Amino acid sequence: MGVDSDGRALGWGPVRHLHPDEAVFEEMLTGWRNQQLARNLAFSTIGAREKLVRRFVASINEYPWNWLAQHVDEFFGDLRAVSGLKQSSLRRYQGALRGFLGYLTDPAYGWERVCEELFGTHPSQVVHDWNSAVHVQDAERSPGKRAFCKRELQQLFDRADEEVGRIRALRRKGWWAAYRDATLFKTAYAYGLRLNEVRRLETVDFGRNPKARQFGGYGVLRVRHGKAMRGSPPKPGSVLTVFDWAVDVLEEWVDEIRPVFDYDGLVLFPSPRRTPLAHTTIQARFRRYCDDLGFGPGLDFHSLRRSYVTHLIEDGVDPLFVQQQVRHEHASTTSLYTCVSSDYRTRVLSHALTTIFDNAAEPDRRLVQPTTPGSK
Repeated sequence: MGVDSDGRALGWGPVRHLHPDEAVFEEMLTGWRNQQLARNLAFSTIGAREKLVRRFVASINEYPWNWLAQHVDEFFGDLRAVSGLKQSSLRRYQGALRGFLGYLTDPAYGWERVCEELFGTHPSQVVHDWNSAVHVQDAERSPGKRAFCKRELQQLFDRADEEVGRIRALRRKGWWAAYRDATLFKTAYAYGLRLNEVRRLETVDFGRNPKARQFGGYGVLRVRHGKAMRGSPPKPGSVLTVFDWAVDVLEEWVDEIRPVFDYDGLVLFPSPRRTPLAHTTIQARFRRYCDDLGFGPGLDFHSLRRSYVTHLIEDGVDPLFVQQQVRHEHASTTSLYTCVSSDYRTRVLSHALTTIFDNAAEPDRRLVQPTTPGSK
């Protein structure tokens, strides 16, 4: 679909489509998909955006050349009021719709001329700054999200270990999967990993750290599937081992437990199909344990990463080192992950007050100047 040099629609010929509006809409989506592929966007991102556009069309029952700003207001107003859509999701949806209309209204693609010829009207940009959410801060996570305190984290790990023992006592095969998931949770915390990073780990991603030989072959973890910037491939990075217990957990898993599955592939935490675990599988087990322990929705899988940052800061680790460990470009981003406990704040305040009082108790040497004969 397109237009020739005279602005006439191509691809139709002498035969008219029975439903030209549907055909044009599908061609629009195909063209937009190709444009996004050329920008190197992820297939999942492209698919989610197309799904949003189709949902919008189904909701307002109008094709893009008939869209109005009022349609945008009503659609997103319902998502906020009825569905309780979060701020970050709302902004992402509006960005997708704005991008689709930006493609349609770009003269280089000729859709305005096609629609004028076929429908007597043309698409226009209806998602503006004045009727869409504005991105005004680095992090838009819910204020209810937080890190585990150390006691809660220990309870989570204990619950995961207990599940292994419970299933094993029943002589069921599911103990291996429970053991795998327990090790995955501990690894995610021990290295401050995101969910997709830990599920995509392979045994060859671990190596030696010449500066920390006590960790053997688990001194450094190379993260090959780090969070990607838009339009870029996954961002690689490395994380140094800081917890000696993490080495014991990984060695036991790789050398003793994982071979029971009769799997000699590279995936560190394989599914029954020998592929990386699905997000939903990991989330389901994690949420089950949290519910069993009475933890609220403020603790999610990403809380393991928040806890890694928070606990290192509380233990006095250099903030720059922590920033490098979690592979943040800016210190301000790392600070958003820090959820220091009230005990830590109390210790910091106590130290600050002690320092102030000690300094105040010392005589001010600047007011007591030694005099010499003849000085004024």
